[in-house]
Amino acid sequence: MANPLDIFRLDGKVALITGAAGGLGEVFAHALAAAGADVALVGRREAPLQAVAQAISSASGQRAVALAADVTDPQQVEQLVAAADAALGKIDILVNSAGVNIRKPTVEYPLEDWQHVLQINLTGPFLCARAVAPQMLARGWGRVINISSMLGQVGLAERPSYTAAKGGLINLTRTLALEWAASGVTVNTLAPGPFMTELNRPLLNNPAAYQAFVDRIPLGRWGDPQELAGPILFLASEASSFMTGAVLTIDGGWTAQ
Repeated sequence: MANPLDIFRLDGKVALITGAAGGLGEVFAHALAAAGADVALVGRREAPLQAVAQAISSASGQRAVALAADVTDPQQVEQLVAAADAALGKIDILVNSAGVNIRKPTVEYPLEDWQHVLQINLTGPFLCARAVAPQMLARGWGRVINISSMLGQVGLAERPSYTAAKGGLINLTRTLALEWAASGVTVNTLAPGPFMTELNRPLLNNPAAYQAFVDRIPLGRWGDPQELAGPILFLASEASSFMTGAVLTIDGGWTAQ
């Protein structure tokens, strides 16, 4: 019997990860490289991407390239996909991890903030998936992983654009999964709950807000970003070969209530 751990290996695969300069995107990039994938790291600023790329190459021995781009710009997305192909030969796995959150009461929410959050959290994943899909479909294998949130499944006050975008991303996942399943390309959503990341720094630095979240998490704590290394590897590998259009929620039990 083959070793069941072998189906989690990514040797010979290439992953493109957006939002990879820090936070969960950096965790995802390290995890996929540790499993054998070469990685293309995408973010707005090249300097932090280069630092992450160097750290990944040193730790894993895999190729890691930094590609600065704005994922809300269709032309830049096409250019970054071409650059990743030129540097690494192909793209087998896409992780749409770039995201932003602006917290304000809805009646005080500026339209420009609403549009900014939707552009990064929903339009960006659409553009990236559309750009990488043709080569995945042609090869008959691919993994698209959209990073949504538990707030794509439940509401929370003062997050109108974030919850709308993350909920939309879940249904975009389902639609792409249906379109591409026959060609061997799976599309799934990873939906984290409260994790200790820079995106949540305003909450982490506010003792009352921090505790209010803890009180609503059945496991009684915030998540450590490293706890998402296993789930992302599962979705990127053969381990999830019969899974598409699904939402994998890692939230300490929040949405079970």
